[in-house]
Amino acid sequence: MKEIQQIYKQLKTKHPNLLTLDDHKKIQQLAPHLNEEKLIRALQIADIVVSEIGLGRTAVLSVLLANEATEYGLTESKIKDTFDTSVSTVIRGLCRVEELYRRNMSIETENFRKLLISFAEDVRVILIMLADRLYTMRQLENYEEEQRQSIARETSFLYAPMAHRLGLYGVKTELEDLSLKYTNRQIYKDIANKLHQTKKNRDAYITAFITPLKEKLTQMGFDFSIKGRTKSIHSIYNKMKKQNTTFEGIYDLFAIRIILNSKPEKEKADCWQVYSVIADMYQPNPKRLRDWLTIPKSNGYESLHTTVLGPENKWVEVQIRTSRMDEIAEMGLAAHWKYKGIKGESGMDEFLKNIREILENPELNAVDFMDEFKLNLYDKEVFVFTPNGDLHKLPKGATALDFAFNIHTNLGIKCVGAKVNGRNMPIKYVLHNGDQVEILTSPIQKPNAAWLQIVTTSKARNKIRQSLKELEYKDADSGREMLLRRFKNWKIDLDEGRLSRLTQKLGYKTVSDFYQAIAQNKLDILNIRDQYNDLDKREISSEAEKSHSAENFSGTFYNETTDKSDTLIIDKNLKGIDYKLAKCCNPIYGDPIFGFVSINGGIKIHRTDCPNAPQMIERFGYRIVKARWSGKSAGTQYPITLHVVGNDDIGIVTNITSVINKEKDILLRSISVDSHDGLFQGHLTVLVNDTKELEALIKKLRTVKGVKSINRL
Repeated sequence: MKEIQQIYKQLKTKHPNLLTLDDHKKIQQLAPHLNEEKLIRALQIADIVVSEIGLGRTAVLSVLLANEATEYGLTESKIKDTFDTSVSTVIRGLCRVEELYRRNMSIETENFRKLLISFAEDVRVILIMLADRLYTMRQLENYEEEQRQSIARETSFLYAPMAHRLGLYGVKTELEDLSLKYTNRQIYKDIANKLHQTKKNRDAYITAFITPLKEKLTQMGFDFSIKGRTKSIHSIYNKMKKQNTTFEGIYDLFAIRIILNSKPEKEKADCWQVYSVIADMYQPNPKRLRDWLTIPKSNGYESLHTTVLGPENKWVEVQIRTSRMDEIAEMGLAAHWKYKGIKGESGMDEFLKNIREILENPELNAVDFMDEFKLNLYDKEVFVFTPNGDLHKLPKGATALDFAFNIHTNLGIKCVGAKVNGRNMPIKYVLHNGDQVEILTSPIQKPNAAWLQIVTTSKARNKIRQSLKELEYKDADSGREMLLRRFKNWKIDLDEGRLSRLTQKLGYKTVSDFYQAIAQNKLDILNIRDQYNDLDKREISSEAEKSHSAENFSGTFYNETTDKSDTLIIDKNLKGIDYKLAKCCNPIYGDPIFGFVSINGGIKIHRTDCPNAPQMIERFGYRIVKARWSGKSAGTQYPITLHVVGNDDIGIVTNITSVINKEKDILLRSISVDSHDGLFQGHLTVLVNDTKELEALIKKLRTVKGVKSINRL
């Protein structure tokens, strides 16, 4: 109790008007669990918050009530009713941050730092967190070694950079030094000992350096103070590592700081005038001049730094700034509100832009500053957790479906909803910061085109499009298999050329679309059979041999004959594997080929130059198997379609069929030719044994009078 009274007395002495008697009574009512141990800690953190960071009543009340809210359920509405909105907002932020820490996750990610700031809402939450961590680091000797290491590493990674970002150089330096003390005790101890051993000489040197400066600046009428400051142990250690040198090799172990009490309008001019005095007295190093007056640092830091050659030819860093600049440098953004009327030309980045706008707003008084400033950083991002505590970053507006695809494509494809913070939500649920999301799946779920309107991330959109394409391919395969099976039962040979014309007649852009329609029961296969046969009859009846022209010629000559001989070796030495020759490229014996495992388990054989090969290899590489022809072509005949273009000469079709009929082992299966404006285009389907026979046939057909080109499809 005596310690509490002593701490509180010190706080009241430094800040007599901080809390009223009414505030004390309300705190006692709202926080009955605030025992002696917790009260000592809270008061010491409150002292850091007020004395070293510069916050006021709202922050102190939040510190004293935070434990009651996080541990014992003190409600936000009760705090708001008892005090005001600003206190309840800060405590809500502290509770959310406490909740964040309880998640099972790694804090050593940039995402965690962003989420932490996003959760905080009010800048005072971050400042109170820094004060809390500084108090913890000062008491770290009382913790177990494992805890010490963990807390020190976390402080070095997360809290010290955050203090630096907010311009709290005093807090940042102490956090860094204490972190080094516990993570690398020997280094810390060695540097501290050497600093202690050289202190007397260093103090004497500083005195010798600043004495003539004091005299000169006093003569010029400046109101100022000068102090020497030894660099922090952490800073010295960093220099030793960076410069790859020993303690003795660091020449600028200390800095001289000149602080001017200047009028706002004369700040820059006075700093530059003092610089000229120093430059006249000691030789400056032009490469070491740092002008943060003209362009302040992103966190608001303003100062003029120069390095000069002092007595005994030692380099000395000199910092020149005003009392306003010094206070902002030590206390960071919390000091800004005291200087609301000063509109420096500082180039602050987005992090402090809102602060400066508030400071320069004549409608706001200084007390309102912190209440108006809310953290809206990372407002284009949202951070959510998996059930295991892994943290993921997505763009703002992302949905549960986006999150599913962000985790894994298969999870996205099967996603039917999500359990968000324990509640079931649809796939279109828009994620919020800190949501814990568990994706719900179903084995029968399939993507649909409407999903493209639900997702916002390009990754999800691309994966959905890819999945829809795969479904189309599967439907097309399934539809083709259905048609082939029924045609086989009806003893109808399926001719690709005729089917292509039927597809166009039915209004489908591609045969693949036609097959999909069959798979989706949009077409009646009986009706397809009738139309296919009708088309066959019309083509035969308009046979070009009946006219002097090739126009509208078509005919069927032979049925396909095949030998069941095993002429393929698939993968390594596997024989007897069930396979089919792909209709898209119609491979024949002698073509370079590969196998593709289809969705029903069979293997389709494709030519390596098949138009679909690049896409299959890229998207379904795991389904590709090696294949090669075995021995010699053993009498198996393969249907090949040739595309012929030529002049519409009399008897050209007769001449073409005559060449084919003269070939001993080649059979003409069907022919269809259309003529237009004196030119004809036709499709010939022939049965050949291998590529050598085919190449020989093509060579002979090119010699037929009137034939312009002939190519294998």
